[in-house]
Amino acid sequence: MHTAKYIFVTGGVSSSLGKGIISASLGRLLLARGFTVTVLKLDPYINVDPGTLNPYEHGECFVTEDGAETDLDLGHYERFLNIHTSQANNVTTGRIYQNVINKERHGDYLGTTVQVIPHITDEIKYHVKLLGNSGKYDFVIVEIGGTVGDIESLPFIESLRQLRWELGNSCISVHLTFLPYLAAAGELKTKPTQHSVKALQEYGVQPDIIVCRTSHHMSVGMRQKISLFCNVPPTAVIECMDAQSIYDVPIAMMEEGLDREVLRKANILSDQTLDLSAWNNFLKHLKNPSKTIDVALVGKYVELKDAYKSIHEAFVHAGVANECKVNVKIIHAEKVTKATVAELLGKMHGVLVAPGFGNRGIEGKIEAIRYVRENKIPFFGICLGMQCAVIEFARHVLGYADAHSSEFDIETKNPVIDIMEEQKKISGMGGTMRLGAYPCRLEKTAKSFETYKTQDISERHRHRYEFNNKYLGEFEKAGMMVGGMNPKEKLVEIIELKNHPYFVGVQFHPEYKSTVVEPHPLFVRFIKEALLHQENVK
Repeated sequence: MHTAKYIFVTGGVSSSLGKGIISASLGRLLLARGFTVTVLKLDPYINVDPGTLNPYEHGECFVTEDGAETDLDLGHYERFLNIHTSQANNVTTGRIYQNVINKERHGDYLGTTVQVIPHITDEIKYHVKLLGNSGKYDFVIVEIGGTVGDIESLPFIESLRQLRWELGNSCISVHLTFLPYLAAAGELKTKPTQHSVKALQEYGVQPDIIVCRTSHHMSVGMRQKISLFCNVPPTAVIECMDAQSIYDVPIAMMEEGLDREVLRKANILSDQTLDLSAWNNFLKHLKNPSKTIDVALVGKYVELKDAYKSIHEAFVHAGVANECKVNVKIIHAEKVTKATVAELLGKMHGVLVAPGFGNRGIEGKIEAIRYVRENKIPFFGICLGMQCAVIEFARHVLGYADAHSSEFDIETKNPVIDIMEEQKKISGMGGTMRLGAYPCRLEKTAKSFETYKTQDISERHRHRYEFNNKYLGEFEKAGMMVGGMNPKEKLVEIIELKNHPYFVGVQFHPEYKSTVVEPHPLFVRFIKEALLHQENVK
């Protein structure tokens, strides 16, 4: 194929139906047929990116290789498709308007009145076509955030309408809707789907395929009814039943023929065998674990699972690699005290202290780390979790009672975690952040070197503060070694304890790179160590 095909995925009736999972699943099926695929997320909020959004508002902020702070759906795309996304894979309304306003100020529009149509929609279409015009992809799947009918989504829907006319059968519309089940009537209802499609038609877009999220199987008559009222053939009405796991969805969509319907709409004849053997093997091990372990995730966003989405999925991948089920117990850091820590963590086979920003829950994280250090429980600290491990060691091993991060205590006399000098002069949220992929050279005597089986690695970052190298000698003398360091900037990337079965903290975010095909080695090793601990305490 020389020209990329564009598949737009919209949502109706309700939010949180799983457009990201459907997009990623469809991409997985097309990849399994031998096509090249990428996915673009269009987000309707006016923030330029989710980097400054509270996790309670938007869940996890996912970081790409090139340092873009993006929507968490890009994590689904990477985990399902085993590809790297970039800033080009996530575009927000804020970014679109910012670009247009900058062009207007620069005089690019030659004094004409700048309007939603054509200027905003042209900017949207430019970003949609950017990936397709690269010549790398057969298919660009475009997920439009929000729900049809939302005011915020209108410019994106209008851009879809224009592209359907411009691109013909190279532009396909997939609409995800919800079929509510009324227990009193004992039946599914199609009316909300009909109204959702009608709203989309009012904007000038006729969906080619309708995917129906449902908790009960659809009858043949129901498919025919949706087909009749929504102007699509019965084969284009796809049932999407609630699944046991998000990783079941690609198989369900294959059985429903979603990929075949897309190829038919695109006028593509494919005689390539759909190869999902590796995916089915993953599912087999996921559903038939031979062991079970309990791992604690100590963080402050316990009410919101999506705040740690990539960590949860990395645990799934690592569990499959170790043929075990990982039961993750999220523990609120503010509830961890000297009086409660043994009860909360004593029966855990491993403890991960989560990343985050802000002072809330810091002392609980430090107390949790002290407990696992002293009781030889496998520990894994990520970003702020690694920094808390440094603070805990400085306080209780080196004897610096006031040791802290200058992020939380600017007056501390022992800032074992501090901001780099060159960052102090930078203003603006995000300006001082170390974002995206950076190199790390591992120490050959470190457990991390055993884990990666290579000396030079690259991992993604999202933080401001660093290990203060002024204290490095004291830490090493007391038993905390540097497992990995940035070779150019001499920034500490990995810390390990020599006299502990497994105690590893990393300044980067390994969870961002864990996929179904390539589970992250640090998570795989952590679960392996947790299994060994389980055996030892029996």
